[in-house]
Amino acid sequence: MRRGEQPPWIVSDRLWERVEPLLPAPRRRPGGRGRPRVADRKVLCGILFVPHTGVQWEFLPQELGFGSGMTCWRRLAEWNDAGVWRGLHELLLGELRGAGALDFRGR
Repeated sequence: MRRGEQPPWIVSDRLWERVEPLLPAPRRRPGGRGRPRVADRKVLCGILFVPHTGVQWEFLPQELGFGSGMTCWRRLAEWNDAGVWRGLHELLLGELRGAGALDFRGR
């Protein structure tokens, strides 16, 4: 990582503009009890942190503000079930196609 660059797990505004509309509405907790919900954008950073660093979910550093590893893992599963990753994949492929940036010719 170059000086002044953001770490690759930090979600840029440009990426967030694409991801946020794909996310399901948060589920309401019965009686409004429990810990406050960690912001989706922070959780996405935590989800991206894991493969970039190789850290195990249970060792995700709390001081980074991404929520616990279990929170990130649950949200990853919830978003997967909701089709978020498939939708993001299709969206990004569409943008690349529109820009003429995909080449499916064999080498």
